[in-house]
Amino acid sequence: MWGSAGREIRSIDADRVTIGTDATNGIAVEGIGVSRVHAVIERFGDMWCVRDLGSRNGTFVNGERVLVERALNTGDEILLGRLRIVFRGPPRAANKTQALAEPPSLTPRERDVLVALCRPLLNASAFTEPASIKAIAEDLVVSEAAVKQHLAHLYDKFGVLEDEERRRVRLANAAVTLGAVTLGDLQPRS
Repeated sequence: MWGSAGREIRSIDADRVTIGTDATNGIAVEGIGVSRVHAVIERFGDMWCVRDLGSRNGTFVNGERVLVERALNTGDEILLGRLRIVFRGPPRAANKTQALAEPPSLTPRERDVLVALCRPLLNASAFTEPASIKAIAEDLVVSEAAVKQHLAHLYDKFGVLEDEERRRVRLANAAVTLGAVTLGDLQPRS
């Protein structure tokens, strides 16, 4: 920390510590523009966050105002009034959120089959089964053989293995999870 008293190194010994000029704070500081209870730094698992507690001059991380809560990385600069804090903590690189996988490319007819397969899921019952091959064929006015052929392609595209049980259920789950089918798609056609 760099404040009116010069440079200090302070450790955070609790999962939640408040910072401000009041002596009851976990980190009591002197500083121009620092409120009595200015901000809080909290640990969530192995991640640290900072949140402003309604201070008059705001809390900034790397020059950006903290409006809600902000995750901290080692080396981030926190500014409370004129008090400058450089956060040093464990690296978070190993815990980055993985990006969502993109759904596979579908032909218009494969998409129709997928939507018909998933349409019963709109009932919102916990154990609703996807549509049967016969029901999909009736809905799309095609033969059951055509539906089976499209399903075979869809199983391949979504990585549902041939020896897996309940393939239609796994395909429907994969389609919804990857966003290939949305709730809007499942609404009855008018």
